[in-house]
Amino acid sequence: MKIQPLAAGASAMLLAAALTACGGGSGDSGSGGAGTTITYWASNQGASLQNDKDILTPEIAKFTKQTGIKVNLEVVPWTDLTNNTLSAAVSGQGPDVLNIGNTNAVTFQSTGAFYPFDDAAMQKIGGKDRFVASSLATAGKAGEPPTSIPLYSQVYALYYNKKLFDDAGLKPPTTWEELVAAAQKLTDPAKKKYGIVIPGATVNASMHFAYIFSEQNGGSAFDAAGKPTFTTPGMIAGVKQYVDLLAKYHVVNPSAAQYSDSAQAAGDFARGNAAMYMAQTSGINVLAENGMKPEDYGIVPIPAPAAGQKVSSFVAGTNISVFKNSKNIDAALQFVKFMTSDDEQKILNKAYTTQPVIQGVPASFTDDQEKIDTFTEVLSSRAKPLPLVPGIQAFQANVGGAAVALVAKAATGAQVGDAEVKAALEEAQQKMGAS
Repeated sequence: MKIQPLAAGASAMLLAAALTACGGGSGDSGSGGAGTTITYWASNQGASLQNDKDILTPEIAKFTKQTGIKVNLEVVPWTDLTNNTLSAAVSGQGPDVLNIGNTNAVTFQSTGAFYPFDDAAMQKIGGKDRFVASSLATAGKAGEPPTSIPLYSQVYALYYNKKLFDDAGLKPPTTWEELVAAAQKLTDPAKKKYGIVIPGATVNASMHFAYIFSEQNGGSAFDAAGKPTFTTPGMIAGVKQYVDLLAKYHVVNPSAAQYSDSAQAAGDFARGNAAMYMAQTSGINVLAENGMKPEDYGIVPIPAPAAGQKVSSFVAGTNISVFKNSKNIDAALQFVKFMTSDDEQKILNKAYTTQPVIQGVPASFTDDQEKIDTFTEVLSSRAKPLPLVPGIQAFQANVGGAAVALVAKAATGAQVGDAEVKAALEEAQQKMGAS
């Protein structure tokens, strides 16, 4: 999933305004029959906005044919979607249905602007038991009716170059220690070949890895009350585990510290300049766009330290929500039911190389069953949802930003040890009060 951090200042103001403006809402079901028109803000899941339109338009035509309900489709870039959504929550002028990054679910729920999927609403879309539990856990605050529904799911895994591993007599790593050892063996700076590549300047991906590795080390970004705990030993160890790939082990090309887009890291891996690459299911499409054949790489869960917790990913993905002030609630719910139907989950998740969120719907984002099995294993037993707290967006910006800064420092050859990591996380935690 492409996740965009809240822009400093502007989004914080929008969120505050939304919290003030949207405490109530109408329970009116509105219209829902033939002739109704609803507006749908789709997120940019495909290679381009036009690609999304090409994928979604024929599916929406099916929905209109089945129900008589027309859908005004707008595809919104991730860079705009968060702020546009908050603006709509403040103004009351927005779509009927929209996609959100699942990391935003609790943040948006706290505005009060979104329709709650209570038991009755859940029954209208087929019932909550249809959904994969780990995906449904991202839909909103625990103990409250969710205000979003899972639509597309993704998780991280470790991609490795089969030929490079075979030539070096290596097997795919099952522990972090094995990953580091393999990366060291496959690194040859003189030939500009490195064991692994990271998107070093990408804030959201850096937060993802900080979270995953901290969880592996027993850390937690927030306590039970939702307060940040960035300076605990597990958090420090997790961030250092990530930064050490460059700072201590030198198995990452220092130029990767400037990679502000995950596609740059994918390019290095596809060209054989890096032997390993950590990415979500969408990495399959990105590698294909870079000319890498599926048979040239394998996929395994991102390994944890031998003594660590087997967490390989967070539960990434895109959810679908309904604005509570929509005059077309019934039509909106019919559309949500359609988008999460078995048939549409098969079609859309194949097109977007994402994983179905409905139990019993087989993944079809690749023809390689071994790769499907790996991602399915990660989602079902090795993925942990991000903390369901409103401060998660600020966590992304502040801890992700701290990790980016530490990687940049390591790229210069400067010392980055426990003290430096702790200081960076202390600063990130202090910023949370102003976020």
